[in-house]
Amino acid sequence: MSRKCEICGKGTISGNNVPRKGLPKKKGGAGQHIGVKTKRLFRPNLVKVKAMVGGKPQSIKVCTRCLKAGKVVKA
Repeated sequence: MSRKCEICGKGTISGNNVPRKGLPKKKGGAGQHIGVKTKRLFRPNLVKVKAMVGGKPQSIKVCTRCLKAGKVVKA
């Protein structure tokens, strides 16, 4: 099973980890220096839930946003 919401399809996406050194100019510093960017992953907040799928109780992975919105009928 992949890291993907079975209701909306939200999954893992990649991005950059950007380290910043120094105090920003707004706060009275000399400015920020951005270091070497490294790859990172943004993972969805998934929960295993027993839900009704096709009239039968089944265990599925659902993101918490779908759960809160009431898109899932719990069994």
